[in-house]
Amino acid sequence: MPQYDLKQLHGKMLDILSAIDETCRKHNLTYYIIAGTMLGAVRHKGFIPWDDDADICMPHRDYDLLIEHSKEWLPKRYELVCAENDNHYPQPFAKIQDAETTIIEHAHLRYLGGVYVDVFPVDGMPDGKLAQRLHFAHYKLLCKLLYFTYRDPYRHGHGPSSWVPLLCRKLFTIEGLQRSIRKMLTKYDFYQCRQVLCFDDGLRSVVPREVYGTPSPYEFEGRTLLGVEKYDQLLSQMYGDYMTPPPAGTEFQHNFYYLDLEHPYREYKNNA
Repeated sequence: MPQYDLKQLHGKMLDILSAIDETCRKHNLTYYIIAGTMLGAVRHKGFIPWDDDADICMPHRDYDLLIEHSKEWLPKRYELVCAENDNHYPQPFAKIQDAETTIIEHAHLRYLGGVYVDVFPVDGMPDGKLAQRLHFAHYKLLCKLLYFTYRDPYRHGHGPSSWVPLLCRKLFTIEGLQRSIRKMLTKYDFYQCRQVLCFDDGLRSVVPREVYGTPSPYEFEGRTLLGVEKYDQLLSQMYGDYMTPPPAGTEFQHNFYYLDLEHPYREYKNNA
């Protein structure tokens, strides 16, 4: 179990979600709450009680607009971080973070920032199961190379386990891999394809574009957020009997390496 107060963490993430919602509505950007956040809205009308992250997705053209204008559009305390504005960013998707907080997700991936909401692009897919599998496998390979290139090569010691990360560091750069991922993701446009995918959720989340449809309002912790229009088709495909919670003891949590909800991450950085 995590050593932090989930209710306080949920409060910070809810404020970020509300800021995203307000920004996207004001500037006519399309977004959807997704994955466990979408499931939480349907099953709990808010956060899944044990969940310690939040997710949205955006068609890539809206995603790019938000990245381009995030500094002028988002409230001051919130920052959008991604490969497009940080050469050392280790993920293939963006985060909107609260700069007045501090978080380190993993000791071996010591990227420092604030409490965040994940922002995923949702993109098109080719027709045909084989073509989809090959396209997704390409993405997973690039993400694995990115992980090894960024990761502490000596996480498991100085033996053979360090060889692959060290080799990746010789053959690839973080910036080059991020460019390859972006090129691969944008190959198929969300608005031009019949099938679409939020890549982080895997092939189980490939659905017809009309499943996302018009962003639809859902109650979420007493506020209103926008989600997938045909949620039942997506959630059933991803989770099966999604209205039945998992057995006790099997709930997934990140259990972050370091979390401080009261102090800006730049203070930690300056004092580290």
